[in-house]
Amino acid sequence: MNKISIPILGMLAAVLALAGCGSSPSTPTQSAPATTAKSGGYYLDDGPEAQPPANLDAVPDAVPRDEPLHRFANRTYAVLGNTYTPQATRREHREEGLASWYGKRFHGKKTASGEAYDMYAMTAAHPTLPIPSYARVTALDSGKSVVVRINDRGPFHGKRVIDLSYTAAHKLGYLKRGSTRVRVESLDPTAYDTQGEALQEGIYLQVGAFSRADNARKLLDRLTGELDLDTRRSRVVLNGTLHRVQLGPYPGDDAAQADRARVRERLDLNAVFVRRD
Repeated sequence: MNKISIPILGMLAAVLALAGCGSSPSTPTQSAPATTAKSGGYYLDDGPEAQPPANLDAVPDAVPRDEPLHRFANRTYAVLGNTYTPQATRREHREEGLASWYGKRFHGKKTASGEAYDMYAMTAAHPTLPIPSYARVTALDSGKSVVVRINDRGPFHGKRVIDLSYTAAHKLGYLKRGSTRVRVESLDPTAYDTQGEALQEGIYLQVGAFSRADNARKLLDRLTGELDLDTRRSRVVLNGTLHRVQLGPYPGDDAAQADRARVRERLDLNAVFVRRD
């Protein structure tokens, strides 16, 4: 794998901003004053536009799709004296750390994928996750979660693990603070259809359905914690406007019935069977 430096204009700008949030950038410029905004942006003017779109809470999460990996954006690269080697294949990834966000200073500029950055889309920048790929980001203080599409590189600050778009950060509720502690979990796009519904054949238990993704994640965390479930066999799937909490797939009816009884006994919840043939 070749080692490259990132030549993209948006990427160079991101180096200054993402490395400097809350402190002076490594290379200050007149166009990027090192002043942290009270509204939580990197710079004084990095907040929303004068008239941002209405009802950002209604912006749907990104829906995982099986896309080919970018030809150039997953090569080894160097930024600020550090070398990063992105994942060459999609695999399970889970980490916790600080999430920050970037806003209108980069709106419309090229991301590492070559796409224009849209601060109102559900996207994110990550140093090493494949481009493109998908991740669930959960705020550890509130339990709120979002699904984002990784299409950019960054952040390059040692304490930050992911940079969300303005809207994604808004939905997690940390715009004014500028950052928050999160859990980042990669998602396998081949396990979902175009509506976010699990594709794998088998027997599942559906324990609940919610209009809000954070409520579904709270139930899922409770289930996996109290029942000591394998997190790889539990998920929230989006079907239409509902986030459904599902367990499985199970090898047969007996295994599903056993977990159904545990759910009823320990949590007083009724799980229903979902069979995909």
